[in-house]
Amino acid sequence: MSKSSLFLSHRDCLSHGGLEHPESRRRLDAILEASWEKLPTGIDLSRDRLASRSELLGVHTSDYVDRLFAWEGKAGEIDFETPMTAGSVRAARLAVGLAFDLLDQVLAGDVKNGFVFARPPGHHARPNQGMGYCLLNTVALTAQRALDRGLKRVLILDWDVHHGNGTQEAFYEEDRVFFVDLHQDDLFPKNSGAAAETGRGKGLGYTLNLPLPHSCRDTDYLYVLQTVVQPRVSAFRPELILVSAGFDAHISDPLGSMSLTTLGYRHMTQTLKNWAEEFCEGRLILNLEGGYDPMALAANGFQCAEVLASTEPEPAVDWGDPREDLSDWIAAVRTQLLKQPTEQAP
Repeated sequence: MSKSSLFLSHRDCLSHGGLEHPESRRRLDAILEASWEKLPTGIDLSRDRLASRSELLGVHTSDYVDRLFAWEGKAGEIDFETPMTAGSVRAARLAVGLAFDLLDQVLAGDVKNGFVFARPPGHHARPNQGMGYCLLNTVALTAQRALDRGLKRVLILDWDVHHGNGTQEAFYEEDRVFFVDLHQDDLFPKNSGAAAETGRGKGLGYTLNLPLPHSCRDTDYLYVLQTVVQPRVSAFRPELILVSAGFDAHISDPLGSMSLTTLGYRHMTQTLKNWAEEFCEGRLILNLEGGYDPMALAANGFQCAEVLASTEPEPAVDWGDPREDLSDWIAAVRTQLLKQPTEQAP
């Protein structure tokens, strides 16, 4: 298999939304201005791949897709947080199409991993409704495409500071997708993403919500990944890892209250890359979600891409001890996990 990485974006993803909105084109402008020449491969802006109506029905309802398509070329809003401009529908379809393109190349063995830098984000988009800045759920649609292509076990890990409620809803009764969500407790959406939300029916135990206390640092995130998430991933043995890569848990982000740094994001990416190498021949795809300090977003995204493209692992770091109250928090989460039937939970 090729060991190359592929990084995709498109300038038409700049045409969604207004400059006054937190989810503005400034986010993608900053990413595209990053020093891509420092990587073995740059960012490919040439692929004009739009997801079709039928492809969007993999997750979204026909009624919602038709309502969304009716917005083509128009301005307005889905809700007060989710504005639409003339280029919004095309931008959202491009975000999904680029993710499909990358998935197809990863599954074919043409590339090993990659990152799609597109907007609008997607993880809040429910099957029947956009919300929270999101129009189409790119990561959920990509996971469904992978299942349709014959994969039996897909891991979605969402590290955005907000809960990926739309992704959870799409797979809440599905045992072929293991959805893991690390988010700031009780941030957005309200009353969403509690540790007790673990799936339903055959999907019971295949949703793992980790609502973290505010102000968690690099040490805390990495500790939770290693002690809580990694054993479950090892039991699940994914054939593909997808990441909802939001960067709004960064210490400088205006919409969250976490304390991650760029170094922390590098090492979280390395952790997931290690899992991908162990379980699924390196198949790892990151899709951009949130992150509302444009300069920090660009730095974080570029550094994660650098880890994906590197042939050398990240050097070890002495992170110190996690915060004292994490032990009690982890015990409470594990109490919820013990309530799940062991034969069903990965």
